[in-house]
Amino acid sequence: MKNNFIAIVDGGGANFTSVQAAIDRLNIKSVVTADPSVIAQASHVILPGVGAAGYAMKLLNEKKLSAVIREIKQPFLGICLGQQLLCESSDEDDAKCLGLIPLKVVKLEGVRVVPHMGWNNLTYLQENDPLFAGISAKDNFYFVHSFAPQVDLKYTIGICDYGVNFSAVIKKNNFYGVQFHPEKSGVAGMKLLQNFFLLCSKSE
Repeated sequence: MKNNFIAIVDGGGANFTSVQAAIDRLNIKSVVTADPSVIAQASHVILPGVGAAGYAMKLLNEKKLSAVIREIKQPFLGICLGQQLLCESSDEDDAKCLGLIPLKVVKLEGVRVVPHMGWNNLTYLQENDPLFAGISAKDNFYFVHSFAPQVDLKYTIGICDYGVNFSAVIKKNNFYGVQFHPEKSGVAGMKLLQNFFLLCSKSE
């Protein structure tokens, strides 16, 4: 049985404070850690991320966290760059990513402004997924990004339209990724984080 807390993976990203503060507001225990034994004991795992894909993967590899993440069986949520790192590769830095979800991350092209910065709603392709409980197409989430995973209906469960469609939410087995920042997305973002914590670990 896993301990009932969220491990926030310290992969060298910059938004741990805001993610942990949001989790604290939900009265959920969390710890920021790069310790594989702590990550293994957590009931849920989050990988936040702000920055460039190549550098982020370099830090994960140096900290020997890439292999740890690939073996995780409990519910896992990648946020923003953390979502992109779940994919096969990224055009940013021509980076090879974790390869957990077979999608390619590409630069937003054919849009008026890059980075995409601001509020957008989503189209939900799997409305019954427990991550979306109590969340509707009217709800908006906050985005800050220039790259995003391409859409593949096998793994994309939420789409954002920003002049082009991109994967705003992806999923494979116990791994979820969101391109937006739930910790900065008001009530809807907090609801999504709460839903994530209610997901059951398949290892239990």
